[in-house]
Amino acid sequence: MTNAETRAGAVELEGTFFDDPDALYRTLRREAPVVRVNTPMGLQAWVVTRYQDARPALNDPRLSKDGAKFGEILERRSVAPERRMQFADSLAGHMLNTDPPDHTRLRKLVNRAFTVRAIARMRPRIEEIAHGLADRMAAKAAREGTVDLLDEFAYPLPMTVICELLGVPEGERDDFRGWTTTLLSAAPPEERGAAVAAMAEFLARLVADKGANPGEDMLSAIVRASEDGDTLSAREATSMAFLLLVAGHETTVNLIGNGTLALLRHPDQLALLRADPSLVPNAVEEFLRFDGPINLATFRYTTEPVEIGGTTVPEGEVVLISLVSANRDAERYGDPARLDVTRDAGGHVAFGYGVHHCLGAPLARLEGEIAFRTLLERFPALALAGDPETIGWRRSTLIHGLTRLPVHL
Repeated sequence: MTNAETRAGAVELEGTFFDDPDALYRTLRREAPVVRVNTPMGLQAWVVTRYQDARPALNDPRLSKDGAKFGEILERRSVAPERRMQFADSLAGHMLNTDPPDHTRLRKLVNRAFTVRAIARMRPRIEEIAHGLADRMAAKAAREGTVDLLDEFAYPLPMTVICELLGVPEGERDDFRGWTTTLLSAAPPEERGAAVAAMAEFLARLVADKGANPGEDMLSAIVRASEDGDTLSAREATSMAFLLLVAGHETTVNLIGNGTLALLRHPDQLALLRADPSLVPNAVEEFLRFDGPINLATFRYTTEPVEIGGTTVPEGEVVLISLVSANRDAERYGDPARLDVTRDAGGHVAFGYGVHHCLGAPLARLEGEIAFRTLLERFPALALAGDPETIGWRRSTLIHGLTRLPVHL
């Protein structure tokens, strides 16, 4: 198969795949839209690549996300314990690892904090954070000539927002980036295990403190949340804090980073946004479609034989759905490899679809809009520093994002 080396009849997800996943996905969409793959963690799974198959698969109840049963599947396949990427028990019981009705219960308990109206009230504070970071970035560029936009802007903006939302003390935020980067990468199992343990200890302590000394922050509200007499257990609250902290910044970091890189590689589109900043909200949707922050959605497994795209996936098989590939499907979007900030990108699956649609999508959209408005307003001469072809991408099947983005201001 062109662009795809195989082992034991399965496509390998390795090497240049991380730098340009759609090079492989173009072939798969055409020749093998539902295909077995070997993942870097040593697990064989099925990957779904076409939009018409991916969108319904994301909401198919026969594709379960029950974390405990998924662990049993890995054990039956003799996947080594250190390679199972099973989070500590205190981090595993979140919404992404549950099916209805458990998922429905957990989501209901935190839903009110993430309504569009609640998020809209955060606009002034997010704008304040963004302009403060722009000031700091400009000062550093004046001293050093170039800055890493990821380090100075794309990462600290959503991290500051989500930590303020959840009431994470400022002095306790420094280690979090290292933990999450390790956890979501192809780092050695022992490094991931150490990151999980450190994060679990930190979050358990934080949740206990919110229970004993509640504040006005969202995590305090989650700890004491109740719906029809139901409350979260300490383990569930810790797991929810993990999900909200990681998902609450990773998606937006890579939306900002990938979107900025796309604009700098397409100066005609950058010029359109500079001429008409009212296009920014629509451009955010196009960035999500064009080079979204999530490559392969988190694991699902079949509870019975399931036909997807003309291929029957047997019971008990792991299924990965490529959001990046679905959003580049020419059957859904005309000329999909072209960035077009005026395009109607509606229906993209960058935030998933169905019951597991990203709870924080309104926050990510607002942060993305403010980030790009700030960059356009403050840095009219923004440009890549160095060869754009040397930009590095993270070695992760889950996260599609850059390792650095050096720019001139």
